[in-house]
Amino acid sequence: MKTPYVPHLFGDDALAKVAGRFGWLTAGITSSIAWPQDDVWVEYDGKEYLLHGARQEGEHRHTPCISTPANREHVDEALSHLYRFTSVLGFYKGGYVDITGQIWGSRVIQYSTGDFRQPLVQAGTKTFDCNHMPVIEDEQVRKALAFLREGRRLKHVHEPYSFLSFFKVIESQFQANARIAWVEQNLDLITEERAVARITELRSQGVNVNQHLFASGRCAVAHASVGGNIVDPDVPADRKRIAADLGIIEELATRYIKFDAGVPDESALYDTRDRLAPWHALMPRESVAALKAGGHLESADDLGELNDAVVSLRLWPDPPAQQFQMMKLVPIESGDGVVKFIALSARDTVVLAFEMDVANGRLHTLLDESGLRTGVEISEEDVEDFTRYFHSVVGNRLVELSIEDVEPVDCEIVIPLNVIPRPPEEAVAEALAKFRRSRQERPG
Repeated sequence: MKTPYVPHLFGDDALAKVAGRFGWLTAGITSSIAWPQDDVWVEYDGKEYLLHGARQEGEHRHTPCISTPANREHVDEALSHLYRFTSVLGFYKGGYVDITGQIWGSRVIQYSTGDFRQPLVQAGTKTFDCNHMPVIEDEQVRKALAFLREGRRLKHVHEPYSFLSFFKVIESQFQANARIAWVEQNLDLITEERAVARITELRSQGVNVNQHLFASGRCAVAHASVGGNIVDPDVPADRKRIAADLGIIEELATRYIKFDAGVPDESALYDTRDRLAPWHALMPRESVAALKAGGHLESADDLGELNDAVVSLRLWPDPPAQQFQMMKLVPIESGDGVVKFIALSARDTVVLAFEMDVANGRLHTLLDESGLRTGVEISEEDVEDFTRYFHSVVGNRLVELSIEDVEPVDCEIVIPLNVIPRPPEEAVAEALAKFRRSRQERPG
């Protein structure tokens, strides 16, 4: 499944990106995921989306909504793309995002139907990240995600309809006999504690759980035939039964999307995504294979185009600092599926060290081996950029390396041990003051 790079712009940069463009569809949303404080522009699957931040400005509270470019004559097409986007975004972030209403306008506007829950707001103004969100190309999987979105939204609103939506995730994918076989196979693979407890409880009563979910759940919610088995809105026992069974069907629905449809959420993708995949095309196939197998490279030439490649380095999502543009990658050593290299600034004043673990698909910053070079003329810009880099990385900022015409590669977040991170700007001010004193004290 494709999990491509998703460009992000924040705040004023996001608004500048959409300024002056005519024709926008804006959808009010309700969401269980942590929503950005500030506006965020993203490009996903060839479409642009502006997520309006949820923030308080004096007496005015901005409510979450999403805008996308739309011709007035093709609003339904744009709305369909919005639904697809919210389905994937909610699932990817471990919750739901659903549309409550929409309005078309010539310019981007704030819009709300009033039908929304107060969202969780993400800490920081540049922390929202939906990068590498999967692209859904299979129509059956798209439908499953749409039903899951509905089920998660209705979970705390209307439990019987939530149950029905979760059941539709599975029912939409199988013929009847195949569905029965799939549910039977997957009931024992559920690990969520409350769902397992409910399955055990039903089985202890001699209940066929598979049949129970269909007859006393799906059919009882969907039908209201005379004398038939229904979920009576006025009978507390019926509502309690559905509520007790809801966890089972939700786990089955989620399991289908994750494992059978192969759609990763953010957590799964963090564990499985090969960060270095964009660079594989720059290296000879045999070199990639050797490193993947835990071997080593005999010489720098075995890296192909990656040897002496020109890269730009940034603290995501900010643009590269002056000294971190047009850096040269220089391999140092190789072994056990790893290539160690430095990125050297254009003026040969800053050295940043990295470990490219091809065997495990990870890129690591090596702060202890990075620094300002000795024996060369160091400028204030060198001191400022390196100090900000060092303390930002210690403070969990994401480092991203870009080679022209190649998808950026991100480094693993540093988890410092026995270190109290300092505010980067405070550290920069102190380092610059020390550097200026040393210049004044220099003889001659």
